Amino acid sequence: MSALLIYKALHIFFMVAWFAGIFYLPRLFIYHTMTEEKACAAMLKIMERRLLYFVTPFAVLTTVFGVLTIIEYGREWFKYNMWLHYKLVFVIILYIYHAYCFKLLADFKHDRNIRSTRFYRFFNEFPVLLLLPIILLAVLKPLF
Repeated sequence: MSALLIYKALHIFFMVAWFAGIFYLPRLFIYHTMTEEKACAAMLKIMERRLLYFVTPFAVLTTVFGVLTIIEYGREWFKYNMWLHYKLVFVIILYIYHAYCFKLLADFKHDRNIRSTRFYRFFNEFPVLLLLPIILLAVLKPLF
């Protein structure tokens, strides 16, 4: 079995694990904005922190195995496959989203959230809007 296939499989595995958390975390933020009970809010703070810190290594490993895949394909392949460059733009946006989750987590931790449930409902859908072009570009590999 080639290293390339192992890298690809691990890249996909860690990406799926990462997205599971990224899809669920904003849902916890929604619940947090809806609760007025201190005990429930305290529990949600713990859940949010644990989830974000749990999935962050998956985000890192997604990048590690993605980069190893690119290295295995080679410089020329990377240079001439523009679909990958576009995919990486969406991936960078996703990492910015992930980083912003740490800011939101800190806001909830210090009870200074100013955003509405509606904001978090939209925020919850944003990764889906990134995932679709990422997958379409990776699978279809359109020529540009």
